[in-house]
Amino acid sequence: MLGALTGFAIIAVIIAVGYLIARLEVLPDGAGLVLNRTAFFVGSPALLFTVLARADLSTVFSPFLVAAFVGALVAALLFVLASRLLFRMRFGDTVVGAAASGYVNANNIGLPVATYVIGSTQYVAPVLLFQLLVFAPIVLTLLDVTARGTVSLKSVLLGPIRNPILIASVIGVIVAATGVELPDPVMAPFDLVGGLAIPAMLIAFGMSLRGQRPFAAGSPRRAVLVATAIKTIAMPAITWVIAALVLHLPAAEVAAATVVAALPAAQNINTYAVRYNQGVMLARDAVLFSTLASLPVILVIALLLHPAG
Repeated sequence: MLGALTGFAIIAVIIAVGYLIARLEVLPDGAGLVLNRTAFFVGSPALLFTVLARADLSTVFSPFLVAAFVGALVAALLFVLASRLLFRMRFGDTVVGAAASGYVNANNIGLPVATYVIGSTQYVAPVLLFQLLVFAPIVLTLLDVTARGTVSLKSVLLGPIRNPILIASVIGVIVAATGVELPDPVMAPFDLVGGLAIPAMLIAFGMSLRGQRPFAAGSPRRAVLVATAIKTIAMPAITWVIAALVLHLPAAEVAAATVVAALPAAQNINTYAVRYNQGVMLARDAVLFSTLASLPVILVIALLLHPAG
């Protein structure tokens, strides 16, 4: 429990530093985006490569991933049901809302939370792979069909394999599966570059919080609140039930699965919404509110389940 509290405090402090940097205008305009892109294209791939190359694949690809998958699927379906019964939203908006309800921010927030709260990033890696290989192509295909009336098979297939995080993760899995032990001089640069990922993500996230204006005119408030509630409360609860009561996973994996499920909606959803002009305000506000709500939820889960010991 002490480890989880300490880790959560570290995350909060670094996010606050990022917010102050933006508030005091220490860095020029656009610096947060540059920092975020550096973490995404450079730091995160190096970090995930080193984690997976040294990982026990029986732990990475375990029933834990089943719990994460079922939790995400049920959460997305809950929003679809709410949209049909309560909001009567357009198809594209419903797709965005469903994605915001079940697609977790396993990168920008997930990796730091895994490091400081769960105690290991190996539980986030399979979720990242699943989302990039399965969830993202489905969402993009549905949005592509909605926006254009047709689907570009090439864009759907090439999108994931152009992602540097996915490429680095797959290479790491191959190294671990073959049992190859890379020498320290080879791994050291990856360790060093990977070390910038987590602080860069948290600082960039803190910087992005400045100037956010939720619930602007035209925002679908009820849909935003429902998506936020599903993402931060229903999804971790469902995942806990699957992990603990159905799959009977070890306590550490139950805690890890529940914490990962409580992560906020991924920033990717906002990017997809803008790209296809579907549910833009829903995506923006759902990502913001789920991010703010997820922090205390993760803290409560950490206190109850003690994921980091």
